[in-house]
Amino acid sequence: MTRATTAEGKAVLVSWSGGKDSCLALYETQKASDVRVEALLTTVTRDFDRISMHGVRRVLLEQQAQSLGLPLRQVFIAKGAGNDEYEQRMGEAFDLYRNRGIDLVVFGDLFLQDIRAYRERLLARFGMTGSFPVWGRDTRKFIREFLGLGFKAIIVCVDPRQLDPSFCGRLIDEDFLADLPQGADPCGENGEFHTFVFDGPNFSTPVKFLKGDVVCRDSFWFCDLVPVG
Repeated sequence: MTRATTAEGKAVLVSWSGGKDSCLALYETQKASDVRVEALLTTVTRDFDRISMHGVRRVLLEQQAQSLGLPLRQVFIAKGAGNDEYEQRMGEAFDLYRNRGIDLVVFGDLFLQDIRAYRERLLARFGMTGSFPVWGRDTRKFIREFLGLGFKAIIVCVDPRQLDPSFCGRLIDEDFLADLPQGADPCGENGEFHTFVFDGPNFSTPVKFLKGDVVCRDSFWFCDLVPVG
């Protein structure tokens, strides 16, 4: 299969959660002159109509992709889906793009080696490879670079075993970072929290929402974001 390369560069997919790590990985990828982003690839839980794990409504995901000016490929899985279903659905998406000559997927992982190894094994099964442009970054510097570039994000999910639920619904800013307990990763890379990015240098317009209820579901706390307009 001929690789999809044009005058704009090699085509890649970006694994997209809507959160800050994948957002900065996208930003770094877009700076490369020899690469173009073919699409964002997001897992959506069909039963909830929300981004899997993050719990953000699908309509906000779509508005986010529209503001970024990028196509969005949604991979639907059922509530409580195990690895078999996830891998089957992702494999179907990988096959689709590989048949178009696209064999590289960008991820925003920072330092969890077991997660990276899992992704690389899954990709290899479908003839794909991974790119990790923010891998190994110091997370304290990473989050301040994120803020310094003008990105804006809100905490949408908190694991109460690692972080107090009161952090759910807060904006990521210097006050948030100062209030994090000792031992919490400032990027939430150990699963302490998940985020939704609603503005930044590669957004054409901010994604607008109102903060809704904060609820506990399946042992995690979620802040609902209600679309505006």
